[in-house]
Amino acid sequence: MSGSIHVPARTVTCTPGRAARELGLRRREFDLAVHLGRIRTVPDEGGGGGRRVERAEIDRLRAQDGFPGTLRERVHVVGTAEGAALMEIPAGRFTRLARLGLLVPVRFYLNRYRAVVWLYLAEELRQFTTGAENAHLLKGRTPESFRGQLAAGVDLRARNWRGRQLGFLTRQSEDPWAHAGVVAAFLPPVDVADVVRDPYERAHLNRFRPAPPDHGAPGSPSAQCAEQLMTAQDPDEIGWLRSALAHTVEQARAHSPAPRPAPRHTAPTPRPIPSAVPRDHVYRPEAPRPTRGLRAWLRRRNPRPAGV
Repeated sequence: MSGSIHVPARTVTCTPGRAARELGLRRREFDLAVHLGRIRTVPDEGGGGGRRVERAEIDRLRAQDGFPGTLRERVHVVGTAEGAALMEIPAGRFTRLARLGLLVPVRFYLNRYRAVVWLYLAEELRQFTTGAENAHLLKGRTPESFRGQLAAGVDLRARNWRGRQLGFLTRQSEDPWAHAGVVAAFLPPVDVADVVRDPYERAHLNRFRPAPPDHGAPGSPSAQCAEQLMTAQDPDEIGWLRSALAHTVEQARAHSPAPRPAPRHTAPTPRPIPSAVPRDHVYRPEAPRPTRGLRAWLRRRNPRPAGV
């Protein structure tokens, strides 16, 4: 009887760079589309640790109506001036709405003056403008409660951006330790060390900790700015992330303990066993035997009695 082993066909995938070219997107547009869930990716089965795009996903996107224009429009981003023009409001009002957290940025960059420039999805700005519940925010005076927050210096743009990043990275983390590493990436190192006391768990956690977005060479002003924006600043945000980190580490610990170095077993050095000595034995050194000259001298000093 002859038998055959069925080997399932391997899924055809391609690199992000090739997928971006086939979808007519720039690499930043492609990355943002993945970030927003517009393009589905899968882990790299080759063990490289990256992500790939299945051929079926590319075919699905290419078959949509209006491709590639509709896809590019869904990831189109605008700055403050262009966003204000799109919403038909002054730039100052647009900035106030963003500071209040009503408009959430998706990206940022540093201009030549090293100032942070926030970018927003044009699609979301249109949705905000057409929402009837937001009409009072686009015209007239800003509500008193919002004016008080602005006077106190509230600015939720960086915090809301971190929230989007956290959600995106969490969706891509499939391992419990990777999930915990994502949460740790948004906390200052001192808080991570305070929550995760075990040094072996912290070392394992750091393996899954994602780096800040790529903004220049390591140590450059852009990279330092990205690292600062990636780190939580507000006490309530830090407290929430600390609680989330403790919970995710507990889940990861239950799933698979962090690796630890194997214990080193060394045989004890045998101590020499002293020879048995009787308790009543008293050690007396043997007197040296007298030489021939000494014996003659002793005979002269102590002559023998006669008749002995």
